[in-house]
Amino acid sequence: MTFTSIFTISIFVINIFLAIIIVFIGRKSSSSTWAWLFVLLFLPVVGFILYMLLGRNLRKKNFVRWRMLHEEEALDVFLKQKKKMQEDSFRFPNKITNNHQQLVQMNVDYNHAILTTHNHVDMIIDGKEKFRQVIADIEKAQNHIHMQYYIFKMDETGKSIYDALVKKANEGVEVKVIYDDLGSRKLKKKHFQTLINAGGEVEAFFSTRFALFNPRINFRNHRKLIIIDGKLGYIGGFNIGNEYAGLDKRFGYWRDTHLRITGHSVYSMQTHFLFDWHQAGNIPFNSNRPEYFPKFVESSAIPIQIVSSGPDTAIESIKDSYIRMILTAKKYVYIESPYFIPDQAFLNAIRIAAASGVDVRVITPAKTDHPFVYGGNSAYGGDLLQYGGRLYRYDKGFLHAKMMVVDDEICTIGTTNIDVRSFSLNFEINAIIYDGDIAKKCRELFEQDLSNSFEVTREMYAQRSLWTRIRESVSRLLAPIL
Repeated sequence: MTFTSIFTISIFVINIFLAIIIVFIGRKSSSSTWAWLFVLLFLPVVGFILYMLLGRNLRKKNFVRWRMLHEEEALDVFLKQKKKMQEDSFRFPNKITNNHQQLVQMNVDYNHAILTTHNHVDMIIDGKEKFRQVIADIEKAQNHIHMQYYIFKMDETGKSIYDALVKKANEGVEVKVIYDDLGSRKLKKKHFQTLINAGGEVEAFFSTRFALFNPRINFRNHRKLIIIDGKLGYIGGFNIGNEYAGLDKRFGYWRDTHLRITGHSVYSMQTHFLFDWHQAGNIPFNSNRPEYFPKFVESSAIPIQIVSSGPDTAIESIKDSYIRMILTAKKYVYIESPYFIPDQAFLNAIRIAAASGVDVRVITPAKTDHPFVYGGNSAYGGDLLQYGGRLYRYDKGFLHAKMMVVDDEICTIGTTNIDVRSFSLNFEINAIIYDGDIAKKCRELFEQDLSNSFEVTREMYAQRSLWTRIRESVSRLLAPIL
């Protein structure tokens, strides 16, 4: 028997063995299983390598979970709130939260997302404005600055943030920074040496010396958080870099949405940061420092839940929140997302809403940063049109906002795209806001973005090119693993 024959038979046997693992042991969804079998069939050797890097589930046993933190004060608050809801003695703070009790309670029960009622919210939609405000807030910090970003670039924009952090570290303010090792792949700890010398601390999330052979390469921390003095927090879609300030000619104007929050929901953001800090550096979890959760009064009364999701839990809490919001809509559901590659459960929710007379509209970017993403957006945009929804392409620049607003009552803004990766593979975080005024601002922002978009009609979609149809077909097959 020749070497070629032995090699061919070996590859065949390995493929069969791996297929058995995927089907009977991997416990993936049926769509993901078929996608991986497709990859193995057409890419025998490459498919095996891809599965070893991207297809395996994340081991969850080492993750800090709420149930393990019996001494945590925030857990005590959560248990009291959950008990009151179970006993029907919880007083919902406004009419909107009362109307959406099931959504609130679902996130309390399954995500430990405490409903906080004393918050003030500012919406930021321009990158330059966001970075100016962040630097101003950093300069006012007195105790600590905790910062977490998927992408942190040491370009002109990133350097301005970095210099502000170094200055505060030299003044004795505690500075902690987390960046994702893949999202910020050009960034190394040595680039933070001046900050570290000033007393700052820096950790890369799921880092490895061998980037392409990282067994956790598929599980990325996509969260964007800043917590200052335990009272002020930032959450949303902007990363740190020139393109997010609209300074990259490739993308042009960058349309994103971020929240600047003062209030008690910052406690939840702080807790999530500390969890990720523990995981990034394998550092003992410590949230008993009172300065991390200071007592203060916020006069505004906007109810917020901070909801997270990730591969460390079996429940896709943010996706479930999206679906619950869609199914409770009576008038409209407006969605903005750079990636619209939903799973079947999400599509079913849209279909049911549209069939019930709800005005369902989705805006995605006219330009994308990945050919398969464009194919996915086009394919599932076609499904949206088929189900009675309306599809728009943002054409002023690049749309990166992750926002959903329903009926001028509730909205959610955060880091989560409408795709399987954000739903189950990435560590994500969103704010759900139960306030009519904020929801109206989101609706007005959506309508403003409509004026910079063109509508994709059924007639236009039917005339798409052959190349687009091919990309759609490939993207549909690979959507569960993209």
